[in-house]
Amino acid sequence: MTREDGSGAGENAAAEEEPGYGIGAVSRRLGVPASTLRTWNLRYGIGPSRRSPGGHRRYDDADLRRLEEMNRLIRAGMPPADAARQALRPRPAPGERAASPAGEGAAAPPESPGRPESPGPFETSVPSASAVRPAAEPGLLSAVMLARAVTALDAATVNAGLDTALAAHGVVWTWERLVLPVFAAVTRRQQDTGAGIDVEHLFSDRLQAALARFSARAPSPVHPRPVLLAGAEEEQHALPIHALAAALGVLGVETRVLGARTPYTALADAMRRLGPAAVFVWSQMRETGDPAPLAGLPGLRPACRVVVGGPGWWEGLPTHVVRVNTFRDAISAVMTTLR
Repeated sequence: MTREDGSGAGENAAAEEEPGYGIGAVSRRLGVPASTLRTWNLRYGIGPSRRSPGGHRRYDDADLRRLEEMNRLIRAGMPPADAARQALRPRPAPGERAASPAGEGAAAPPESPGRPESPGPFETSVPSASAVRPAAEPGLLSAVMLARAVTALDAATVNAGLDTALAAHGVVWTWERLVLPVFAAVTRRQQDTGAGIDVEHLFSDRLQAALARFSARAPSPVHPRPVLLAGAEEEQHALPIHALAAALGVLGVETRVLGARTPYTALADAMRRLGPAAVFVWSQMRETGDPAPLAGLPGLRPACRVVVGGPGWWEGLPTHVVRVNTFRDAISAVMTTLR
């Protein structure tokens, strides 16, 4: 079999014997398709940095470390462009402490002892004012600016602000830095004045629409088995599952969102028909968090991981069910299943 440039199998074998790593070896090591590696090289400049004596492009150890870092950041929910920029940053010398850039989003370094963990969308706490201040970028709204637009029912500004944030920083960053603070402000207004249901409904509607637009630009799925996402039976809150679906889509995961108030019988039927790799069920309210129906979901072959999130779940989850508390944990639980 010949390559597109007309060279034969003998030349391919010779290339594999040269120093460094060929794209096939890197693809196998990272679990990333070779076509994706070529796209990363063309779009973000993160690719092979050397040429062998035989004239072949080869990845060296430093290239491989950068790709491993980029792949890790993407799996944590960071948009590929941001992951590439971070992976390409010069690493500090041994013993030198790396500076933490302001406005870094979805893949922050591990928190030091005594410092609160950056909350994810499955938590009820809200980032501090300093944490939600975005970088100075054209068209990127702060949480305060977005909250003002929401309160004024300015749908056009809300649409533009959410679209810009999602395109620039991805789903995790947008939820943590913008969505959670805005919902917190709306909730405080409701508690203080008794008004604001219209504001909450408009923001929920515009956010779901923005997530749908963002998901439409996701790459083609790279995993053969989809992931099912549903609200627990009678659970009316569904935004977190739409956000998780959008974040997984960026990682090349095909999803099926069944939406709010999904009967467990309907979820079980969908599982049997689709054979998903994972099922995610959200419970916001305690009234919807009874874990008993989860034990009745069908067992599948190949196995399907059941993951739950949200503050509504009671104690006593079935032993095979994984509970997550943060957005990153939910992404990790699903992606681990797909490896």
